[in-house]
Amino acid sequence: MPMTARILVFAGSIRTGAYSGQTADAAERELALQGAEVTRISLADYPLPIMDQDLEKEKGIPENAMRLGRQIAAHDGFLIASPEYNSSIPPLLKNAIDWVSRIRKDGGVPFHPYAGKVAALCSSSNGNFAGARGLYHLRSVLMNCQVEIITPQCSVPRAQDAFDENGEFKDEQLRHRMELVARTLIERARMLSTRVEA
Repeated sequence: MPMTARILVFAGSIRTGAYSGQTADAAERELALQGAEVTRISLADYPLPIMDQDLEKEKGIPENAMRLGRQIAAHDGFLIASPEYNSSIPPLLKNAIDWVSRIRKDGGVPFHPYAGKVAALCSSSNGNFAGARGLYHLRSVLMNCQVEIITPQCSVPRAQDAFDENGEFKDEQLRHRMELVARTLIERARMLSTRVEA
């Protein structure tokens, strides 16, 4: 029997009613439907100062960055649903990624949260570009952190009208795209997993 893929899901925005949060909800449901063990978190629960090497030198890696790093390490892969800020990555998300990339040890033991991880990227916006322009930058940043990014992605245009009252996509094409993202992420996460099953 194939291993159950353990997938972490979070949005790049913590705004109440954020479209990226709704997109993350849709991803969470689809991944669970396809048999993944899904953990949903919010970056609101991991508040961090602005990445600053002087601060890091003085105080070390913030505990919330360590907590987020441990969450990433405990999963086979992760999915980020991100909004787009000025055609790029929201500062909240970039800051979290950067802090986790600084982690080298946990309790004196070598620790690299992104090692061997695979990720899927989704986006959303109330315009026609669907936030997809920001994903080019997000993909580049995560690849630099040695994360493997799957090719399929799901970008939700006109997000204010994209979801029904149950939070499902109204558009069948979007549903199929999210199905493909979830399937590809699960398959790749299983293939690359270094996690030992208990």
